[in-house]
Amino acid sequence: MTTLPAPRTPDPLDAPEIRWGVLAPGGIAHDWTAALHARTASRVTAVGSRSKERAGAFAAEFRIDRAHGSYQQLVADPDVDAIYVASPHSEHRDHALLALEAGKPVLVEKAFARNTAEALEVVEAARAGGLLAMEAMWTRFLPHIDVVRQCLELGLLGEVKAVDADHGQHLHPDGPDRLANPALAGGALLDLAIYPVSFAHLALGEFATVTATGTLAETGVDASETIAVINPAGAVGALSSTMLAKTPCAASISGAEARLELDGWFYQPNTVRLLGPDDEELDRYETPDREHGLAYEAAEFARLLTAGRTESDLLPLGETLTIMRVLDEIRAQLGVRFPGEPQR
Repeated sequence: MTTLPAPRTPDPLDAPEIRWGVLAPGGIAHDWTAALHARTASRVTAVGSRSKERAGAFAAEFRIDRAHGSYQQLVADPDVDAIYVASPHSEHRDHALLALEAGKPVLVEKAFARNTAEALEVVEAARAGGLLAMEAMWTRFLPHIDVVRQCLELGLLGEVKAVDADHGQHLHPDGPDRLANPALAGGALLDLAIYPVSFAHLALGEFATVTATGTLAETGVDASETIAVINPAGAVGALSSTMLAKTPCAASISGAEARLELDGWFYQPNTVRLLGPDDEELDRYETPDREHGLAYEAAEFARLLTAGRTESDLLPLGETLTIMRVLDEIRAQLGVRFPGEPQR
């Protein structure tokens, strides 16, 4: 087979309509709400912030009905079906639990929490309450990643032998303050490296070994890392991230018979190229609409919620926890510990 399969990803506009509440109206919440309103039938009906003025400004921009001056008021809003948690990593556990305790399903920005222990608390609370919870790792729900997923399922590449992925953005020292702040779980790992790690886990399955080295910022958070992983079959992954420079942000999966290459910004709606052993391009998939990619995760969540599901098959909670354990191991090897975390 020398052609790529077509994506099975439904159009986000075909997903059922649900009413969202946005918890913490920051930059990612802005992008997510814009995508939701542009490419799905769902709408944000309420926004919550610790600042009534900030919530009001966000509500005015997106024509949202209600602006709450506290997160407690937001999760108690009877006209909200689900909560999108968009606060810093350090707050994900508390804010997800707040929503779940109010009986609201949650879509939690990646990384799902600071560490595995916190992530497990959220997962256990969601399962105990029979509520839908999902990590907002938007890449997993995009059409070009479904093309990759099918190639792996069909064995189109032969036995997978190697994965390469990098993610570097010039975000320090002149970027958002939170990225250098240990109290906010800053650093390159949870913001940037999570993309190559998640991509490698999709391609290789669980890792048998994880080896990391890197550099720290002056505040003690990780600034850069290179990560070597090996799966039980001996396939290797070479992963890297940095918040000190813009890198190609490309990815590839190499099998015994063929290779997939994803162009720069691999984690966004993108091109997938199928190459033969002689580097001849055999086929390519081009994502037709590269705007508003965040709509796909919101649409998946709406479909699941309407169907009475509590987890996504595209990113089950068990996989979120497994990847969180890998991130914990990488941080331990780098010597990064966030305030209040126990010693390992």
